[in-house]
Amino acid sequence: MLIGVPKEIKTNENRIAVVPAGAEALIAAGHQVVVEKGGGEGSGFSDQDYLDVGAAVEASVDAVWAKADMIIKVKEPIEPEWKRMKRGQVIFTYFHFAADEKLTRAHMDAGATCIAYETVELPNGELPLLTPMSEVAGRMAVQEGAKYLEKLYGGRGVLLGGVPGVPPAKVVILGGGIVGINAAKMAAGMGAKVVILDISLERLRYLSDVMPANVQLIFSNRHNVLEQIATADLVVGGVLIPGAKAPKLVRREDLKKMRPGSVIVDVAIDQGGCVETIHATTHENPTYVVDGVIHYGVANMPGGVPRTSTLALTNATLPYALQLANKGWQRALRENPALLKGLNMIDGKVTYPGVAEAFGLPNHEASGFLA
Repeated sequence: MLIGVPKEIKTNENRIAVVPAGAEALIAAGHQVVVEKGGGEGSGFSDQDYLDVGAAVEASVDAVWAKADMIIKVKEPIEPEWKRMKRGQVIFTYFHFAADEKLTRAHMDAGATCIAYETVELPNGELPLLTPMSEVAGRMAVQEGAKYLEKLYGGRGVLLGGVPGVPPAKVVILGGGIVGINAAKMAAGMGAKVVILDISLERLRYLSDVMPANVQLIFSNRHNVLEQIATADLVVGGVLIPGAKAPKLVRREDLKKMRPGSVIVDVAIDQGGCVETIHATTHENPTYVVDGVIHYGVANMPGGVPRTSTLALTNATLPYALQLANKGWQRALRENPALLKGLNMIDGKVTYPGVAEAFGLPNHEASGFLA
Protein backbone atom coordinates (compact mmCIF):
# COMPACT_ATOMS: atom_id res chain seq x y z
CA MET A 1 0.00 0.00 0.00
CA LEU A 2 1.16 3.55 -0.71
CA ILE A 3 0.64 5.73 2.35
CA GLY A 4 0.58 9.52 2.04
CA VAL A 5 1.44 11.85 4.91
CA PRO A 6 0.60 15.46 3.99
CA LYS A 7 1.71 18.49 5.96
CA GLU A 8 -0.96 19.79 8.33
CA ILE A 9 -2.33 23.16 7.20
CA LYS A 10 -4.74 24.05 9.99
CA THR A 11 -3.67 27.27 11.70
CA ASN A 12 -0.66 26.67 13.96
CA GLU A 13 -0.95 22.91 13.60
CA ASN A 14 2.62 21.65 13.79
CA ARG A 15 2.05 17.96 14.42
CA ILE A 16 2.61 15.25 11.83
CA ALA A 17 0.73 11.95 11.63
CA VAL A 18 3.70 9.62 11.05
CA VAL A 19 7.13 10.11 12.66
CA PRO A 20 10.28 8.67 11.02
CA ALA A 21 10.17 5.59 13.28
CA GLY A 22 6.58 4.97 12.17
CA ALA A 23 7.52 5.39 8.52
CA GLU A 24 10.34 2.90 9.04
CA ALA A 25 7.90 0.35 10.53
CA LEU A 26 5.46 0.75 7.64
CA ILE A 27 8.24 0.39 5.08
CA ALA A 28 9.60 -2.70 6.88
CA ALA A 29 6.11 -4.21 6.51
CA GLY A 30 6.36 -3.79 2.73
CA HIS A 31 4.58 -0.49 2.18
CA GLN A 32 5.62 2.80 0.58
CA VAL A 33 5.46 6.05 2.52
CA VAL A 34 5.36 9.47 0.87
CA VAL A 35 5.72 12.50 3.15
CA GLU A 36 5.08 16.05 2.03
CA LYS A 37 8.23 18.18 2.07
CA GLY A 38 8.60 20.02 5.39
CA GLY A 39 5.75 18.07 6.97
CA GLY A 40 7.69 17.06 10.05
CA GLU A 41 9.59 20.28 10.70
CA GLY A 42 7.07 21.65 13.18
CA SER A 43 7.56 18.57 15.35
CA GLY A 44 11.34 18.58 15.00
CA PHE A 45 11.69 15.97 12.21
CA SER A 46 13.60 16.92 9.06
CA ASP A 47 13.01 15.67 5.53
CA GLN A 48 16.34 13.89 5.81
CA ASP A 49 15.07 11.97 8.84
CA TYR A 50 12.37 10.48 6.60
CA LEU A 51 14.72 9.85 3.69
CA ASP A 52 17.10 8.03 6.04
CA VAL A 53 14.43 5.40 6.85
CA GLY A 54 13.44 4.88 3.23
CA ALA A 55 10.43 7.18 2.87
CA ALA A 56 9.97 9.41 -0.16
CA VAL A 57 9.67 13.18 0.27
CA GLU A 58 7.36 14.91 -2.20
CA ALA A 59 7.29 18.67 -2.76
CA SER A 60 3.79 18.64 -4.27
CA VAL A 61 0.93 18.16 -1.84
CA ASP A 62 -1.35 17.34 -4.77
CA ALA A 63 0.97 14.49 -5.69
CA VAL A 64 0.94 13.13 -2.13
CA TRP A 65 -2.86 12.94 -2.14
CA ALA A 66 -3.09 11.67 -5.73
CA LYS A 67 -0.64 8.80 -5.21
CA ALA A 68 -1.86 7.57 -1.85
CA ASP A 69 -4.11 4.59 -1.21
CA MET A 70 -4.33 5.74 2.40
CA ILE A 71 -3.84 9.23 3.79
CA ILE A 72 -2.81 9.48 7.44
CA LYS A 73 -3.30 12.89 9.05
CA VAL A 74 -3.63 14.52 12.45
CA LYS A 75 -6.55 16.90 11.89
CA GLU A 76 -9.58 16.70 9.62
CA PRO A 77 -9.04 17.74 5.98
CA ILE A 78 -10.06 21.39 5.79
CA GLU A 79 -11.57 23.17 2.80
CA PRO A 80 -8.43 23.58 0.62
CA GLU A 81 -7.87 19.81 0.96
CA TRP A 82 -11.39 18.68 0.04
CA LYS A 83 -10.72 18.81 -3.70
CA ARG A 84 -7.76 16.43 -3.21
CA MET A 85 -9.78 13.62 -1.63
CA LYS A 86 -10.91 10.83 -3.92
CA ARG A 87 -13.54 8.10 -3.88
CA GLY A 88 -12.32 4.90 -2.27
CA GLN A 89 -9.27 6.52 -0.65
CA VAL A 90 -8.85 5.68 3.03
CA ILE A 91 -8.37 8.72 5.27
CA PHE A 92 -7.28 7.97 8.83
CA THR A 93 -7.33 10.99 11.13
CA TYR A 94 -9.32 12.96 13.70
CA PHE A 95 -12.56 14.08 12.02
CA HIS A 96 -15.06 15.18 14.72
CA PHE A 97 -17.79 15.21 12.06
CA ALA A 98 -20.69 15.73 14.49
CA ALA A 99 -19.51 19.26 15.24
CA ASP A 100 -19.41 20.42 11.59
CA GLU A 101 -22.09 19.73 8.99
CA LYS A 102 -20.19 21.41 6.15
CA LEU A 103 -17.18 19.18 6.82
CA THR A 104 -19.41 16.11 6.97
CA ARG A 105 -21.14 16.82 3.67
CA ALA A 106 -17.82 17.59 1.93
CA HIS A 107 -16.54 14.16 2.85
CA MET A 108 -19.81 12.55 1.79
CA ASP A 109 -19.43 14.23 -1.59
CA ALA A 110 -15.83 13.02 -1.89
CA GLY A 111 -16.78 9.39 -1.29
CA ALA A 112 -13.67 8.65 0.75
CA THR A 113 -13.47 5.93 3.41
CA CYS A 114 -13.18 7.95 6.62
CA ILE A 115 -11.83 6.18 9.71
CA ALA A 116 -11.83 8.49 12.72
CA TYR A 117 -9.28 8.27 15.49
CA GLU A 118 -11.77 9.62 18.00
CA THR A 119 -14.34 6.82 17.64
CA VAL A 120 -12.02 3.79 17.67
CA GLU A 121 -13.32 2.16 20.85
CA LEU A 122 -12.15 -0.83 22.90
CA PRO A 123 -14.67 -3.22 24.49
CA ASN A 124 -14.26 -1.50 27.88
CA GLY A 125 -15.28 1.84 26.35
CA GLU A 126 -11.74 3.23 26.21
CA LEU A 127 -10.92 5.47 23.23
CA PRO A 128 -7.26 4.57 22.65
CA LEU A 129 -6.56 7.09 19.90
CA LEU A 130 -8.27 9.97 21.66
CA THR A 131 -6.66 9.24 25.02
CA PRO A 132 -3.13 10.61 24.35
CA MET A 133 -4.41 13.91 22.99
CA SER A 134 -6.97 14.17 25.78
CA GLU A 135 -4.12 13.74 28.24
CA VAL A 136 -2.20 16.56 26.58
CA ALA A 137 -5.26 18.82 26.27
CA GLY A 138 -6.31 18.25 29.88
CA ARG A 139 -2.91 19.26 31.16
CA MET A 140 -2.68 22.20 28.76
CA ALA A 141 -6.14 23.42 29.83
CA VAL A 142 -4.84 24.22 33.29
CA GLN A 143 -1.57 25.64 31.96
CA GLU A 144 -3.45 27.97 29.60
CA GLY A 145 -6.15 28.77 32.14
CA ALA A 146 -3.55 29.78 34.70
CA LYS A 147 -2.00 32.14 32.15
CA TYR A 148 -5.28 33.84 31.21
CA LEU A 149 -6.14 34.36 34.86
CA GLU A 150 -3.28 36.86 34.91
CA LYS A 151 -4.39 40.50 34.89
CA LEU A 152 -2.28 41.15 31.81
CA TYR A 153 -4.71 38.97 29.82
CA GLY A 154 -7.85 40.38 31.43
CA GLY A 155 -8.13 37.70 34.11
CA ARG A 156 -8.92 38.09 37.80
CA GLY A 157 -5.24 38.38 38.68
CA VAL A 158 -5.30 35.15 40.68
CA LEU A 159 -2.37 32.77 41.15
CA LEU A 160 -3.64 29.23 40.75
CA GLY A 161 -1.87 27.83 43.80
CA GLY A 162 -2.09 30.91 46.02
CA VAL A 163 0.66 31.51 48.58
CA PRO A 164 0.83 31.02 52.37
CA GLY A 165 -1.82 33.27 53.88
CA VAL A 166 -3.69 33.72 50.58
CA PRO A 167 -6.21 31.12 49.35
CA PRO A 168 -5.61 29.32 46.04
CA ALA A 169 -7.78 29.63 42.96
CA LYS A 170 -10.79 27.37 42.49
CA VAL A 171 -10.77 25.15 39.41
CA VAL A 172 -14.05 23.49 38.37
CA ILE A 173 -13.75 20.59 35.92
CA LEU A 174 -16.83 19.39 34.03
CA GLY A 175 -16.31 15.70 33.35
CA GLY A 176 -14.12 13.17 35.09
CA GLY A 177 -12.78 11.38 32.02
CA ILE A 178 -9.28 11.51 30.56
CA VAL A 179 -9.34 15.29 30.07
CA GLY A 180 -10.79 15.85 33.52
CA ILE A 181 -8.39 13.61 35.43
CA ASN A 182 -5.36 15.14 33.71
CA ALA A 183 -6.60 18.67 34.29
CA ALA A 184 -7.22 17.80 37.93
CA LYS A 185 -3.72 16.35 38.34
CA MET A 186 -2.18 19.55 37.02
CA ALA A 187 -4.41 21.92 38.98
CA ALA A 188 -4.09 19.97 42.22
CA GLY A 189 -0.35 19.70 41.78
CA MET A 190 -0.16 23.48 41.49
CA GLY A 191 -2.06 23.80 44.75
CA ALA A 192 -5.45 24.90 43.46
CA LYS A 193 -8.76 23.97 45.05
CA VAL A 194 -10.25 21.55 42.51
CA VAL A 195 -13.80 20.33 41.98
CA ILE A 196 -14.67 17.59 39.47
CA LEU A 197 -18.30 17.05 38.42
CA ASP A 198 -19.38 13.86 36.66
CA ILE A 199 -22.64 11.98 36.13
CA SER A 200 -21.09 8.56 36.82
CA LEU A 201 -21.03 7.53 40.47
CA GLU A 202 -18.71 4.69 39.53
CA ARG A 203 -16.26 7.18 38.03
CA LEU A 204 -16.50 9.46 41.06
CA ARG A 205 -15.77 6.51 43.36
CA TYR A 206 -12.70 5.66 41.29
CA LEU A 207 -11.51 9.26 41.34
CA SER A 208 -11.96 9.40 45.11
CA ASP A 209 -9.34 6.64 45.38
CA VAL A 210 -6.73 8.27 43.12
CA MET A 211 -7.13 12.02 43.55
CA PRO A 212 -5.34 14.04 46.27
CA ALA A 213 -7.12 15.68 49.19
CA ASN A 214 -7.49 19.06 47.47
CA VAL A 215 -9.81 17.54 44.83
CA GLN A 216 -13.52 17.47 45.67
CA LEU A 217 -15.87 15.16 43.75
CA ILE A 218 -19.48 16.18 43.12
CA PHE A 219 -22.28 14.54 41.15
CA SER A 220 -23.08 16.55 38.05
CA ASN A 221 -26.56 18.01 37.70
CA ARG A 222 -27.86 21.44 36.75
CA HIS A 223 -28.02 22.70 40.34
CA ASN A 224 -24.51 21.58 41.22
CA VAL A 225 -22.96 22.90 38.02
CA LEU A 226 -24.43 26.36 38.65
CA GLU A 227 -23.38 26.34 42.29
CA GLN A 228 -19.78 25.44 41.47
CA ILE A 229 -19.14 27.74 38.49
CA ALA A 230 -20.48 30.73 40.46
CA THR A 231 -17.37 30.67 42.65
CA ALA A 232 -14.89 29.30 40.08
CA ASP A 233 -11.80 31.10 38.86
CA LEU A 234 -11.20 28.57 36.09
CA VAL A 235 -13.74 26.21 34.47
CA VAL A 236 -12.45 23.35 32.31
CA GLY A 237 -14.94 21.68 29.96
CA GLY A 238 -13.99 18.03 29.56
CA VAL A 239 -17.29 16.38 28.62
CA LEU A 240 -17.31 13.75 25.89
CA ILE A 241 -19.99 11.66 24.19
CA PRO A 242 -17.98 9.62 21.63
CA GLY A 243 -18.68 10.74 18.07
CA ALA A 244 -21.58 13.01 19.07
CA LYS A 245 -22.07 16.66 19.99
CA ALA A 246 -21.16 17.61 23.54
CA PRO A 247 -24.08 18.59 25.80
CA LYS A 248 -24.33 22.29 26.73
CA LEU A 249 -23.77 22.28 30.49
CA VAL A 250 -23.08 26.00 30.83
CA ARG A 251 -25.69 28.26 29.24
CA ARG A 252 -25.32 31.87 28.22
CA GLU A 253 -27.38 33.14 31.15
CA ASP A 254 -25.12 31.24 33.53
CA LEU A 255 -22.18 33.50 32.73
CA LYS A 256 -23.80 36.33 34.71
CA LYS A 257 -23.42 34.20 37.82
CA MET A 258 -19.67 33.78 37.25
CA ARG A 259 -16.92 36.02 38.53
CA PRO A 260 -15.71 38.79 36.18
CA GLY A 261 -12.29 37.84 34.84
CA SER A 262 -12.82 34.13 35.38
CA VAL A 263 -11.72 31.81 32.58
CA ILE A 264 -13.41 28.98 30.67
CA VAL A 265 -11.23 26.51 28.75
CA ASP A 266 -13.57 24.24 26.76
CA VAL A 267 -11.61 21.18 25.67
CA ALA A 268 -14.85 19.75 24.26
CA ILE A 269 -14.74 22.36 21.47
CA ASP A 270 -13.86 19.66 18.88
CA GLN A 271 -17.31 18.20 19.52
CA GLY A 272 -19.07 21.57 19.60
CA GLY A 273 -18.18 22.49 23.18
CA CYS A 274 -20.04 22.03 26.47
CA VAL A 275 -20.45 25.81 26.96
CA GLU A 276 -23.20 27.50 24.96
CA THR A 277 -21.14 30.63 24.26
CA ILE A 278 -17.98 28.86 23.10
CA HIS A 279 -16.77 28.89 19.52
CA ALA A 280 -13.59 27.58 17.99
CA THR A 281 -10.53 29.82 18.24
CA THR A 282 -6.90 29.46 17.16
CA HIS A 283 -3.51 29.55 18.83
CA GLU A 284 -3.02 32.97 17.20
CA ASN A 285 -6.26 34.39 18.64
CA PRO A 286 -7.14 32.00 21.44
CA THR A 287 -9.57 33.97 23.59
CA TYR A 288 -12.57 36.29 23.58
CA VAL A 289 -14.80 37.69 26.32
CA VAL A 290 -18.53 37.21 26.87
CA ASP A 291 -20.22 38.86 29.88
CA GLY A 292 -16.86 39.43 31.53
CA VAL A 293 -15.79 35.77 31.28
CA ILE A 294 -12.72 34.87 29.22
CA HIS A 295 -13.41 32.02 26.75
CA TYR A 296 -10.59 29.84 25.42
CA GLY A 297 -11.72 27.59 22.57
CA VAL A 298 -8.62 26.48 20.68
CA ALA A 299 -9.70 23.43 18.71
CA ASN A 300 -6.26 21.88 18.34
CA MET A 301 -4.72 22.56 21.74
CA PRO A 302 -2.10 19.77 21.49
CA GLY A 303 -0.78 21.48 18.35
CA GLY A 304 0.78 24.04 20.68
CA VAL A 305 3.18 21.40 22.01
CA PRO A 306 3.77 19.45 18.79
CA ARG A 307 6.84 17.48 19.78
CA THR A 308 5.16 15.93 22.81
CA SER A 309 1.81 15.57 21.05
CA THR A 310 3.17 14.00 17.87
CA LEU A 311 5.13 11.36 19.73
CA ALA A 312 2.20 10.59 22.06
CA LEU A 313 -0.28 10.36 19.18
CA THR A 314 1.84 8.20 16.88
CA ASN A 315 2.63 5.78 19.70
CA ALA A 316 -1.11 5.07 19.76
CA THR A 317 -2.04 5.27 16.06
CA LEU A 318 0.80 3.29 14.46
CA PRO A 319 -0.44 -0.21 15.43
CA TYR A 320 -3.82 0.58 13.87
CA ALA A 321 -2.23 2.11 10.76
CA LEU A 322 -0.19 -1.07 10.33
CA GLN A 323 -3.35 -3.18 10.56
CA LEU A 324 -5.07 -1.09 7.88
CA ALA A 325 -2.04 -1.21 5.61
CA ASN A 326 -1.17 -4.89 6.11
CA LYS A 327 -4.68 -6.31 5.82
CA GLY A 328 -6.52 -3.70 3.81
CA TRP A 329 -9.21 -1.65 5.53
CA GLN A 330 -12.07 -4.15 5.08
CA ARG A 331 -10.28 -7.14 6.58
CA ALA A 332 -8.70 -4.98 9.30
CA LEU A 333 -12.13 -3.73 10.36
CA ARG A 334 -13.67 -7.21 10.20
CA GLU A 335 -10.99 -8.59 12.48
CA ASN A 336 -10.80 -5.67 14.91
CA PRO A 337 -14.16 -4.52 16.37
CA ALA A 338 -12.48 -1.52 17.99
CA LEU A 339 -11.22 -0.30 14.63
CA LEU A 340 -14.62 -0.99 13.05
CA LYS A 341 -16.12 1.62 15.38
CA GLY A 342 -13.74 4.12 13.81
CA LEU A 343 -15.51 3.88 10.45
CA ASN A 344 -17.57 7.06 10.18
CA MET A 345 -18.22 7.28 6.47
CA ILE A 346 -17.80 5.33 3.22
CA ASP A 347 -18.79 6.09 -0.37
CA GLY A 348 -20.85 9.07 0.74
CA LYS A 349 -22.77 7.14 3.41
CA VAL A 350 -22.57 7.86 7.15
CA THR A 351 -21.83 4.78 9.26
CA TYR A 352 -21.55 6.29 12.74
CA PRO A 353 -24.82 6.91 14.65
CA GLY A 354 -23.66 10.07 16.44
CA VAL A 355 -22.81 11.77 13.14
CA ALA A 356 -26.06 10.73 11.48
CA GLU A 357 -28.09 11.94 14.46
CA ALA A 358 -26.33 15.31 14.56
CA PHE A 359 -27.54 16.24 11.07
CA GLY A 360 -30.63 14.08 10.56
CA LEU A 361 -28.87 11.82 8.06
CA PRO A 362 -29.57 8.12 7.49
CA ASN A 363 -27.18 5.86 9.35
CA HIS A 364 -25.85 2.76 7.60
CA GLU A 365 -24.55 -0.27 9.48
CA ALA A 366 -20.76 -0.23 9.16
CA SER A 367 -20.44 -4.01 8.98
CA GLY A 368 -22.47 -4.00 5.78
CA PHE A 369 -19.51 -2.55 3.88
CA LEU A 370 -16.98 -5.20 4.88
CA ALA A 371 -17.73 -7.95 2.36
